[in-house]
Amino acid sequence: MVIDRTSAKTWQRVAVVGLMGFVLCSGVGACAGDQPKPIPQPTTDQVRGHADRTFEKLKQEEQERAAQPPVPR
Repeated sequence: MVIDRTSAKTWQRVAVVGLMGFVLCSGVGACAGDQPKPIPQPTTDQVRGHADRTFEKLKQEEQERAAQPPVPR
């Protein structure tokens, strides 16, 4: 079976143009999406509260270690 060269080139052009169109539409669709919302920043009161709780936990752990007898090596 002999394939006409002009029809083969036509199909190649159709395939390339179709692929380029798909890539172009995909790019436009990706750029048109919603932007992600930024993460809300914690307030100074929240930061201070977290820091106070962490500091209290550290003090408690330090007191518990001081109450335990030293481990011989």
